[in-house]
Amino acid sequence: MEGDLIRINKWLLPLSWLYGLGVSIRNTLFDMGILKSKNYQVPVICVGNLTVGGTGKTPHTEYLVQLLRRRYKVAILSRGYKRKKKGYILATDKSTVEDIGDEPWQMKQKFDNVYVAVDKNRRRGIERLCTDPETRDVEVILLDDA
Repeated sequence: MEGDLIRINKWLLPLSWLYGLGVSIRNTLFDMGILKSKNYQVPVICVGNLTVGGTGKTPHTEYLVQLLRRRYKVAILSRGYKRKKKGYILATDKSTVEDIGDEPWQMKQKFDNVYVAVDKNRRRGIERLCTDPETRDVEVILLDDA
């Protein structure tokens, strides 16, 4: 078993170099101004890491909601994995798992006084949360799995 793990690690080493090269090129494009970053009037907290699935990102987002919701109007923005609908959707009490995805639906059920929205395009989602009449009072946005 251990010998197999060592062989796998040796096989993955060149892939890690390619990944590092890609990140370096991306960072250089930001430094040169070719790729643009965007600033917003409200704080945006990204919860995520390089590992997908099952590493505690959504529970951590929920913990931050617990800490912040008493003092601030909080919004959660998720990509809404496995949902059937596309684009920006602001969750309501009538939203289904098919509309917004399982984790955003779960958070909407837990936190009725928090905005929950989904959009694959994070910039568009943040801008909608900050400008739409029903959500423009948001004071902090949490990006789940960013």
